[in-house]
Amino acid sequence: MECTVSWTGAAGTRSNMGFMAETGSGHVLHMDGAPHADKPDQGGANLAPRPMEAVLAGAGACSAYDVVLVLKRGRHDVRGCSVKLSAERAATDPKVFTQIHLHFRVSGRAIPAQAVERAIALSQEKYCSASIMLGKTATISTSFELHDVAA
Repeated sequence: MECTVSWTGAAGTRSNMGFMAETGSGHVLHMDGAPHADKPDQGGANLAPRPMEAVLAGAGACSAYDVVLVLKRGRHDVRGCSVKLSAERAATDPKVFTQIHLHFRVSGRAIPAQAVERAIALSQEKYCSASIMLGKTATISTSFELHDVAA
């Protein structure tokens, strides 16, 4: 896996702390820092997600991907899956994540709650590289709600 991250905050740009990541799969992700009131030359312009927001979003997407895949492999009629993440970071540098909670909202037809619970557990314990990696510094917790949809 490869990725090239380039600073886009050169003189004359809208943000002093903007970055663009070009992934090995050919996609682009923009990131920016928060505005810094006391030192404008060291702050961003709030034009894109912060890098740590991108890390958190990546963990959510990685885990949701696993949940959908496990449910589909179990031949469950999954129709939707979203995950809301909330995180806390350490107060001092490096400001790693210390707590992360993932709340899944799964919808489908006649999916047993235990199947969703198992899919989430498999993601967190075996498949989701991002969550497992972040679990080295953060306590990770999960919850879910299951919504049955009509045919």
